[in-house]
Amino acid sequence: MKPILVILLFCFAFLPSQSANVVRINQLGYLPQSTKVAVFLSTEEITESSFTVHNALSNEVVFTGKTRNTDAQNWGMKTAYRLNFSGMEQEGGYYIKIANTRSPNFRINSDVYEGTADFILNYLRQQRCGYNPYLKDSCHLHDGIIVDHPSKTSEKINVTGGWHDASDYLQYSTTSVNTVFQMMFAYQNHPEIYGDTHKANGETGANGIPDILDEIKWGLDWMLKMNPATNEMYNQIADDRDHAGFRLPNKDSVDYGYGKYRPVYFVTGKPQGLAKFKNQSTGVSSIAGKFASGFALGSQLFNKLDPAFSTQLKRKAHDAWEFALSDTGFCQTACNVSPYFYEEKNYTDDLELAAAQMYLLTSENRFLNEAASWGQKEKVSPWIKNGTARHYESYPFINLGHYFLADNRKDDFTNNYKKGLDLLHERGKNDPFFNGLPFIWCSNNLVAAAITQANLYKKISSSSEFDEMEAALRDWLFGCNPWGTAMICGLPGVEDSPMFPHSSITLINNETTFGGLVDGPVYTSIYKGLIGIELMKPDEYAVFNQGKAVYHDDIGDYSTNEPTMDGTASLSYLLASLEAEGREQNTNKSNFEKDNFGTIIRIQPSVKNIYLCFTANSMFEGGDSILNTLKKNKIKASFFFTGNFLRLSSEPETIKKIVKAGHYIGAHSDKHVLYCSWDQRDATLISEKEFETDMQNNYLELEKFGIKSSNARFFMPPYEWYNQDISDWSKNMGLRLINFTPGTGTNADYTTPDMSNYKSSEELLKHLKGYETGNDNGLNGAILLIHPGTSEKRTDKFYTKLDEIIQYYSAKGYAFKSLNEL
Repeated sequence: MKPILVILLFCFAFLPSQSANVVRINQLGYLPQSTKVAVFLSTEEITESSFTVHNALSNEVVFTGKTRNTDAQNWGMKTAYRLNFSGMEQEGGYYIKIANTRSPNFRINSDVYEGTADFILNYLRQQRCGYNPYLKDSCHLHDGIIVDHPSKTSEKINVTGGWHDASDYLQYSTTSVNTVFQMMFAYQNHPEIYGDTHKANGETGANGIPDILDEIKWGLDWMLKMNPATNEMYNQIADDRDHAGFRLPNKDSVDYGYGKYRPVYFVTGKPQGLAKFKNQSTGVSSIAGKFASGFALGSQLFNKLDPAFSTQLKRKAHDAWEFALSDTGFCQTACNVSPYFYEEKNYTDDLELAAAQMYLLTSENRFLNEAASWGQKEKVSPWIKNGTARHYESYPFINLGHYFLADNRKDDFTNNYKKGLDLLHERGKNDPFFNGLPFIWCSNNLVAAAITQANLYKKISSSSEFDEMEAALRDWLFGCNPWGTAMICGLPGVEDSPMFPHSSITLINNETTFGGLVDGPVYTSIYKGLIGIELMKPDEYAVFNQGKAVYHDDIGDYSTNEPTMDGTASLSYLLASLEAEGREQNTNKSNFEKDNFGTIIRIQPSVKNIYLCFTANSMFEGGDSILNTLKKNKIKASFFFTGNFLRLSSEPETIKKIVKAGHYIGAHSDKHVLYCSWDQRDATLISEKEFETDMQNNYLELEKFGIKSSNARFFMPPYEWYNQDISDWSKNMGLRLINFTPGTGTNADYTTPDMSNYKSSEELLKHLKGYETGNDNGLNGAILLIHPGTSEKRTDKFYTKLDEIIQYYSAKGYAFKSLNEL
């Protein structure tokens, strides 16, 4: 990841012209068995009836498709084509060409979404209130002072915890409880997806509990504080006086008139606000319904993990349900210095979901009947039905109650989903991006809701009628949009994602808000009417901001580029589902352990196999010795050669001998250049085009020895040194980046006595044995790197220990394997 300031300078230096021809793609890539459609946009009038898909390594045409003309005018363009290549299912790296315009490289692979569901949790951890693991510091420890309570006003209450709503430090029960529910829903459907790399307090380190459950528990604990007793429920912490400029939460000095305490608003069910401006609340059902459904689902999830906690949540769910029915109506967030608040005006969806969860918790039919009754009052979410809405007017943006009821009253509630999807389909069918959603504030939240609704409809109906629309909206979030940017900050694997979100973290700490889903584009008419927006850098998307909606990756644009807690959480089910779908499509069932860059560093850690790997650029004096040892022990290994080595080798017959013996031979780069800095690993030293050319030339040399790129996808980078850019570029060319298993130490066999890090062969062997006995997985699946040629200064050649290594570990039950066997 390039430093923010470097990117900022780049943006000033290279601004786009007012003409453009681009192909927009899902930058993460595509699952093999999925709908795949790219979009061509041009500021010129271009007529093309077909397009081609090319192999990124060989440049050969592998697919030809027909274009579909769509309405370009809405996006300020003269030409817009949809390019459907769904028939392409072969895994690999590709690019699209149309009218002399080439897309970025992309990949088709079953693992394109792997790790994304866990990645967005980074933002939730960053948003934590109380102890903040990102800052390694605490904030708002004195929350707060009760306001608007008939008898407890001015009393102190402990409600520290939860998450900050967005880049401000307000905390709303409305959005927070929905955040908890969205994560619980994702975990309930796909518990197998989530990993354990963080402790309960959010700091790095496993604790035996999936990280999403840690985050869910953090939220549920805060919900209990905000609903401390029967009929006592609190709506929010702080108010719009919070909007006092950029500062970190642990440096928050806003004074609400209560000293170090912030106001905590009691749920009154009446219009609320401590000063001139008040909201329009009519009851408590919307907020209490959310608490009831959250407590009820939480009780189900923690039933076995923490029975006492589950019992407590069950009791709270009953109380919240009764409170929800005590004063039917909607409850909005409170304002103070301005008439700005979340304008939720529906509540029947909250009561439907609450009753559905109460039924699943208790099996009492009265709750099922209640759920059905409330569900029929709002069959289609108002923002979908009307094609527009005020800010958060119909919230949550997806009615999950319909889904839970579909199992019991399938036709009614399945059709409710279909009616809404039909409307979205009709509005979007002529749009280049198949996006007929309204571009109001937080439009990306609507996109996530629509994708989820389409996914759940297909799940309960087995209908594929909305597949293309669902795929288009999915791809919109990952870069197939007019601006060509993914909408999740710092998302690994994409070429372009928000690096300048409207956030104090970015302005003060010079870092993006990793994992956060930004608000997304708004109608141009809305943007032009906003007050206080001042872009901090030239608009690199200017040519694409001439249509019906605008987006800026700019700290100054609070309308399109502010990440939100609930929007991010709304991706949980979607991303977990995409990961699960990818695993189902995975035809290679090998279990790879990967490092933080997604590079393979172990293969099937539960199996006692060792993978011997050898890399060569210029020196290969030990080649014959190694081959004889492998032949003697009837072992296949893996070799990685540079183009330099293949071109200049004085022993081409030796290479042919390796091929004939059936060993794996793969790429090691063409010129053996250093791809990224030793001192600053995220500083990439070559361009993507230079990398692409380097790899293509390497494979041209391999082909001279009969090695086809399709059979040599594993790639070990030069110097075994790489970063996220190299990992992403490799994947997008259809390559599988692989490296030695960290800690094994044999890679240090290149060192010479004059180096400070010199290790003798005996030291290397002793270290390897110690690593094997001291590691939980031993050498299971380990990738051992040995250099077949080293400097003449090193007379103690480690490759002469190869036979000893093979004999020693074979006696311990290990088998030696080649990458060809995967």
